[in-house]
Amino acid sequence: MTHQHWATRVLSVTLLPLWLSGISSLHASELAYVPVNPSFGGNPLNGPVLLNQATAQNHFTEHSSSASSSAQSTLTQFNSMLQSAILSRVSSAVTSSIVGADGKLSPGTVETTDFSIAIVNLSPGLLQITTTDKTTGQQTSFQINQ
Repeated sequence: MTHQHWATRVLSVTLLPLWLSGISSLHASELAYVPVNPSFGGNPLNGPVLLNQATAQNHFTEHSSSASSSAQSTLTQFNSMLQSAILSRVSSAVTSSIVGADGKLSPGTVETTDFSIAIVNLSPGLLQITTTDKTTGQQTSFQINQ
């Protein structure tokens, strides 16, 4: 056996008990989950990093053909709001014509250009209101207690 080989063997035999005693003193600890996302309890400083990563991965592009589609969208929005306001006024006028002086609904039928509203007394205090669209024939009903 060579001197160098012998020295390695002596060193390993000497260090092996020290190394094993170090291993025996190690203790396992329980694992703890720590969320990354601040929405789920993670560090709030992670928010911008996560947003930047999501933005970098986002490949969705909104298709807008031209400025005319934007103007059309605005025009459509205005038309929708105008229609809603007019229907609200018609609804208020119809409501005032079917509510009696005592504040209760009166059974009967109310006709508008586009709708027919029938109020039927099903039992004392229980009314059924059926609205019919005159152009399509579609109906919707609901019941209320007075």
